[in-house]
Amino acid sequence: CFLSPPFRSDYLPYDIVKRPFRVPEQYKPKTGEIQLGTTYQKDYNAHKIQPAMIVRPLERKHTTGGKLDTIPTYQDDYRLWGVQRREPNKVDHTYHPPTEKFGNSTTFQDDFVPRELNPRKSFKPLCMPKLSDVPFDGITSHRTSYIAHQLEPKFVRSKEEYRPSNKPFEDLTTHRNDFKGLPGQLAKSCKPENTKVESNAHFNGLTEFQDRFQPWSVSLPEVRKTKEYIPPAGNMDFHSTSHLDYVKHQISPVVPIRPVSNGRRIDAPFQGNTTTKDDFQAWDSCRQEIIKKHEEIPKPTGKFDDLTTFKSHYTPHEIIPAQSFKPLHVVLPNSARFEDETMYRTEYTPKKQEMCPANYPSPPGYIYVNTDSHGHKFFRHTPTNYNAMKFSHLSQNPSQDKDSGLQHVQ
Repeated sequence: CFLSPPFRSDYLPYDIVKRPFRVPEQYKPKTGEIQLGTTYQKDYNAHKIQPAMIVRPLERKHTTGGKLDTIPTYQDDYRLWGVQRREPNKVDHTYHPPTEKFGNSTTFQDDFVPRELNPRKSFKPLCMPKLSDVPFDGITSHRTSYIAHQLEPKFVRSKEEYRPSNKPFEDLTTHRNDFKGLPGQLAKSCKPENTKVESNAHFNGLTEFQDRFQPWSVSLPEVRKTKEYIPPAGNMDFHSTSHLDYVKHQISPVVPIRPVSNGRRIDAPFQGNTTTKDDFQAWDSCRQEIIKKHEEIPKPTGKFDDLTTFKSHYTPHEIIPAQSFKPLHVVLPNSARFEDETMYRTEYTPKKQEMCPANYPSPPGYIYVNTDSHGHKFFRHTPTNYNAMKFSHLSQNPSQDKDSGLQHVQ
């Protein structure tokens, strides 16, 4: 920041004067009593109100002794018709694979003539930079017109010295000035006394619900039996007019109509010269170098002094650890016996683990019968028990065994 002579002459410093302190007036309480009456307390008259009586209608009893013998409109209007199941009219089309070999050629195989691929010659110019023999002229308008000026020394404002005040510090606040500490009475509590309501009479145990609401006998609902379905007699004719009048015809497939290809072959080489290739030739070019600006401010030299105000003013102090009041983790000895019984130990009954016979190559106590086409072996338990058991050792697909009606012993 630079200060010019007109600024110093026009703007002169003035002495700062403190604002005058206003002495607050002394508080004087008013004499007399405060009228705390309100219009609500004056106009409102309290009335005695009794609790409202519960008006509950008499309970109506629904009798279900009579038998309801009626026919609804749906059952009367919609009668059950005898309908037979239609037989499917699906034509049995059995596929018979052909015995002769398929040897028909397609239209693409007949019309297509394979030809040898000849790659075209590329007329793209080579990307080669062209070097110029003329030396580079690096003179610009900035270099010719710029005049370097010498900078003036920077203005540094002098630091003002702190001068403490000779007058004593006025620490009087409005609270200390206004508060006199006058004695007063405590506020009276309007909370009602917590008196316990007690009675020496014997508890009867009857309530209004038990007295008025008596249990009524309820009859079980009548279950209506469904009528058994009776299929109608006779056969149903499922033939339709389309099924009876339709006549199947033998139709041959449509022959494709394709024009004959009149392709002409030319053995002359292709001439790819154009006016653009002849008139516009590729020129060699080189990339322009980057113009770097010279640094005006020189870089500092020497070792960097990294001393800060915190490092220069900080004074390390010795740390005194706080005393720990945590109780010591000491195990108190106890002469009583530890009860380690659980429900699992008292109620658990060990059982013998039996191994599946299918895990043996030849199960003990079984007689080999035969092996089926899927690789399953059949065994028989005893001569008296003729129920054959089968164990799978070769099949790894349980879904396949399930489809074939086999069972695996787990």
